[in-house]
Amino acid sequence: MSQQSSNRPDGDLRNTGMSLKHDREWDYELDRIVEAVDERNAGTVGLQFPEGLKRRGPGVADDLRELLPDDVDVMISGQPCYGACDLDTFLMKRTDVFVHFGHSPMKESDKIIYVPLFSNVDVFPIVEQAIDEQLTTPEEDPDVGLVTTAQHMNKFEEMREYLEGLGYTVHTRRGDDRLTHEGQVLGCNYASAEVDADQILYVGGGKFHPLGLAMEHPEKHVVIADPVNNVVTVADNEQFMKQRYASVHKAMDADTWGVIFCTKIGQGRWEQAQEIVENNEDAYLITMDEITPDRLRNFGLDAYVNTGCPRITTDDGPQFHSPMLTPGEYKIAIGEKPLDSLEFDTFHGTW
Repeated sequence: MSQQSSNRPDGDLRNTGMSLKHDREWDYELDRIVEAVDERNAGTVGLQFPEGLKRRGPGVADDLRELLPDDVDVMISGQPCYGACDLDTFLMKRTDVFVHFGHSPMKESDKIIYVPLFSNVDVFPIVEQAIDEQLTTPEEDPDVGLVTTAQHMNKFEEMREYLEGLGYTVHTRRGDDRLTHEGQVLGCNYASAEVDADQILYVGGGKFHPLGLAMEHPEKHVVIADPVNNVVTVADNEQFMKQRYASVHKAMDADTWGVIFCTKIGQGRWEQAQEIVENNEDAYLITMDEITPDRLRNFGLDAYVNTGCPRITTDDGPQFHSPMLTPGEYKIAIGEKPLDSLEFDTFHGTW
């Protein structure tokens, strides 16, 4: 049964419950996967999708089965996945070809096929609107930084050329080893925005990436051009900062601490977790793969420090029954750093 002939959703994300202003189709690069299976004489294929595309998995598996020999098994990872740092290593070890959808490579491997799922949404109408409404004119300030996410990297050079054609001097850089492309940002890494420009144009969906960027670089004017939802906004981290200050203040009364080390392959900061525990006799190192409020509730500690993915702290922080801090916020809570040193937690390097 093919994806097209079944009732499963195809590339239109409106069928997934996600309300978008534009249709969005994905290229799953099935031919590349079939070629890898043939080259490796593979008998098993593992597929991993990010959370927002998991319901796409059975349909993609159906289409892939139609193209593969009958004796090749296709399996789908059900593990949570929020980035290229979040690989299902159990499934990866048990398949001949492992395909990770939705993210660009964080670390190259012959074992893994990365399919970034580039978006086909036309970015230029919203970029033009962002220029008109929020960027200064080239005559006033020609310098502008340009960043985007993996899904729109296929349009990055065209966006750069478009801005340069209007008279802007476009500043870009790759960042560090955690980033695959020049101008790419992640939810945990904004090193590509460290450019010599006071204004940054972020092209992509959602507000989390530009919000983190604005916190990492508070001196910059961060303009959000969202081509999926067709909106232009400016990153404002005031409300977010209030939430983080509140968590830090609450944690100042903590007597016992849980220091979380995430066992996911690309999210661990072991040395940082160990250092905190070694210097606090009331701190306990806790290893976890998936960090959730329910799991932490069982420990009954006063506060927690997350040395894993920063997004757990920033996205889900209000859901935890006890304060959940970043390593930097922890130092503020115990008095090692001043309150005004609060900053966004970022992740650098690979495993």
